Amino acid sequence: MLKPLADRVVVKMLEAEETTKSGIILSSGSKEKPQIAEVIAVGPGGKVDGETVEMTVKKGDKVVLNKYAGTEIKYEGEDYIIVKESDILALAE
Repeated sequence: MLKPLADRVVVKMLEAEETTKSGIILSSGSKEKPQIAEVIAVGPGGKVDGETVEMTVKKGDKVVLNKYAGTEIKYEGEDYIIVKESDILALAE
């Protein structure tokens, strides 16, 4: 399993919706890249002025990412993105 360091977070992008709320089925070309991901693993937190800053997200949270954030990796056949916690814009509840 991936174990992020410092204030890094490992996320897995969620699939884009196939159907709109009004019932319109979207083709693969018309779907926007999803920006909502599930948190897979969380680092221990970073340091600011020598003091540890606690992470505000936890494993299993659904989060909204900055559109071009992170580093995409493939690990054990799965696609993940490693981002800094500051690239997470919001929790999606």
